[in-house]
Amino acid sequence: MNAVPDAPRFEEIWPRASGVPGWLKHGQASLLWDEAVRLPAAATVVEIGSHQGRSTVVLGNALKPTGGTLVAIDPFVEGRLFGGTPTRSKFEKNVSEAGLDEVVELVADYSTALRPGWTREFDMLYIDGKHDYWTVRDDLLWRTHLTAGGAVVIHDCFSSIGVTLAILRHVLFADDLAYERRSDSQALFRKRRPTARDRWRIVAELPWWIRNVGLKVLLRLRLRPVARMLGHDSPYDPY
Repeated sequence: MNAVPDAPRFEEIWPRASGVPGWLKHGQASLLWDEAVRLPAAATVVEIGSHQGRSTVVLGNALKPTGGTLVAIDPFVEGRLFGGTPTRSKFEKNVSEAGLDEVVELVADYSTALRPGWTREFDMLYIDGKHDYWTVRDDLLWRTHLTAGGAVVIHDCFSSIGVTLAILRHVLFADDLAYERRSDSQALFRKRRPTARDRWRIVAELPWWIRNVGLKVLLRLRLRPVARMLGHDSPYDPY
């Protein structure tokens, strides 16, 4: 754990982070925090997908006491769905108000365009970019630059069709990435050789993933009463 004198605790940071619009839940943010505060001094974390900065504020505050750097990668695509320039302005404002200007290094580009020319080593990878199969497949290749034993945290891992299919195809049988645990759909993998038990953990999550996909279908069909019967009493997708 973080032993730096006067370093903040997660429960002190979460109220500020949770005030930033986003989908990261308390337990998911805590998972990010726990991994980041264990990193060595001056560590570097790569975050793919920042939106308005909820996860950025969590990770940045975890890294700040030890002089770490958070590389936030987001193209801030224009349009109603992603928000473009207004979303970037909100991101920069949230980072600044959290006192993280010296910690966060924003790279406004697509992760898939940036990766082929990337050479810097880093200590932790957080993937929460575009959720289609092809993008996630490419984002997983960023672990080439991840230090041995480093964490790979993936949001919506067992909630999104595209993300889960990429995990089944490119992680389940990989020889350098092991699944450890999750908080809701936020999953933690480790850059190490997986055991048979590590691989089985991924397979064991599939019924939960199928349930989540089914709930999304019901919500799209406006069948919320049926979703409620399955234990999902919310108008929003399960995360």
